[in-house]
Amino acid sequence: MEDFKTRLKGERKRLGLNQDKFAQLGGVTRDTQLNYENGSRKPDSDYLQRLSDAGIDVLFLFTGKLSVGSLSDDEEELLDGYRKLDLRAKARVLGVVEGASDADTPPSAPKNRSNITIHGGVGQQIHGETFKKVVGPRMVKAPSKKKS
Repeated sequence: MEDFKTRLKGERKRLGLNQDKFAQLGGVTRDTQLNYENGSRKPDSDYLQRLSDAGIDVLFLFTGKLSVGSLSDDEEELLDGYRKLDLRAKARVLGVVEGASDADTPPSAPKNRSNITIHGGVGQQIHGETFKKVVGPRMVKAPSKKKS
């Protein structure tokens, strides 16, 4: 698991800034920035406030999770809608996201299915294809196996 110093250095590199430039954003010297990144010193609130004012996600630096304010408008709208869904609808949305991300994978590539964990009781799990084929504008349900 990444810690503060690793995320701080990672954010600096992600933004393409050297330690001098990033230190300027935080109002400190390059040596102080170096000490923050190697963990020998901890930043004060003035430094963190200046980074926040410069657009750095300070919550991410501490927790590793993006703050809602760092999301684009469409991501915020999607997240707000998702949070209003019941558990079953959330499972459907996650299935759509997983299916849509599979659409970018070439058919010859193996599909790496991720395990989606939904907290709560969904009641059932569906594995494999639910529908066999599409006939015209409607879908035909795959035949079920009969028990003998």
